[in-house]
Amino acid sequence: MAEIFTVPDRIRRCRVDKALAIAYPEQSRVAWQRSIDAGLVTRDGKVLLRKEEVHAGEEIRFDIPDTKPAELIPTDIPLEVLFEDEHLLVVNKPTGMVVHPGAGTGNDTLVHALLFHCADSLSGIGGVERPGIVHRLDRETSGAIVVAKHDAAHRGLAEQFAERDLEKEYLAIANGVPQLLSGTIDQPISRHTTHRHRMTTGAKNGKPARTDWTVLESFSNPVTTLFRCRIHSGRTHQIRVHLRSMGHSILGDHTYGWKPLETPEVHPPRVMLHAFHLNFRHPITEVPIKIEAPWPKDFDHLLEQLREREKR
Repeated sequence: MAEIFTVPDRIRRCRVDKALAIAYPEQSRVAWQRSIDAGLVTRDGKVLLRKEEVHAGEEIRFDIPDTKPAELIPTDIPLEVLFEDEHLLVVNKPTGMVVHPGAGTGNDTLVHALLFHCADSLSGIGGVERPGIVHRLDRETSGAIVVAKHDAAHRGLAEQFAERDLEKEYLAIANGVPQLLSGTIDQPISRHTTHRHRMTTGAKNGKPARTDWTVLESFSNPVTTLFRCRIHSGRTHQIRVHLRSMGHSILGDHTYGWKPLETPEVHPPRVMLHAFHLNFRHPITEVPIKIEAPWPKDFDHLLEQLREREKR
């Protein structure tokens, strides 16, 4: 059913899409532009274009199209939920799970699982009934990932990620032991010129990237380190590339130079990287949220092996 919006006195001249987005912030400006493009916003019976201006006192009649169901098939895959309310949820993603559907994926991605888990609680992102994922984790990386249930939450989270207004910390088990107990890697990251599936540091056209690292534990047989890494940017493979630039390839990371250990019984089953800490503001209530994702079993098992060998 169509609704009527009377342009308030404080608005003298304003684009119609901007005026509606200001008046109804629960709908994004992009969502309003879709309604306008669909011919659902009129003035005096005439369909408005998104670039047209409205003025104080004018009556704008509008309709918001129903959210379209996602084309993907919801799949009943168990999820470890670390936080959830009507606006968002945080999941402890297991290793091996792909976040987004794509070429070569089946109905086993995180998005498929979220569609089933959230059921009727999704009001849609961009007009489609789907979860709003604002950051990614590689297939083999485990840990905390935050997901929006509607446009307003998605915008609020995306702004925090874009402005680096949150904390993201990871645990990594890597080759070697650094000379210092902590430090900062501040090197731009870009795609490798010949190996397009890899990223690299040092290129002039790279995007700024900073990683703070701290040694939590070190081991002598084999020589390895448990790092705690805080990233101030969100570049593809950032921690993997930055630690490699220091000469410390993450265990199991063949893409960035890891070689099998001389100790065959200590065998990493995957890239040993875990997103264990997220600290952000709730996009709707502004309440601080601190999340710690429990370490996965394979991470714990490998550390126990290293600790046992250290005692011998």
